Amino acid sequence: MRKIANEELGRPTPGEFARMEKMPVAVVLDNVRSMQNVGAFFRTADAFAVERIALCGITAAPPNREIHKTALGAELTVPWEHYPSTLECVEALRAEGYSVWVVEQVEGAVMLDAFRPEPGRRYALVFGNEVEGVAQQVADRADGGIEIPQAGTKHSINVSVAGGVVLWHFFWQIGSKR
Repeated sequence: MRKIANEELGRPTPGEFARMEKMPVAVVLDNVRSMQNVGAFFRTADAFAVERIALCGITAAPPNREIHKTALGAELTVPWEHYPSTLECVEALRAEGYSVWVVEQVEGAVMLDAFRPEPGRRYALVFGNEVEGVAQQVADRADGGIEIPQAGTKHSINVSVAGGVVLWHFFWQIGSKR
């Protein structure tokens, strides 16, 4: 079988992408320390047409060579903003009408395979630091928690991989049906 060339994929231009309808999801990165993880989030957000990314606290922001190496230019197509703190970001998104959900192992979390995003609702999905996860004070302000089911011996997966898993679920549930 022949591999399909990039030119044959029918992807939008950056201008077309900027004008197209986006999945009603904002990604919030709570003190993510790895610039490769930040770049991976940009690339995944571009793939699934996420509205925007909020980079909070110590999370690095473009322009940055390390982010660009992983994002491959997606940092130029996905809108982003930086907030001094994740709490400030969460409050701003809540004021804009977003429902805030932490992707974390918290009491009462809904397993991702059972989570059904509501059509017409805007979601802010908070992904945490590679070591500490989502800060407790951020989890305290969330509307709910989403946990990725896991069967292995480790208690977590890489934050950018978690982003891909969760964003695919949202895209499959609401994004691809628009």
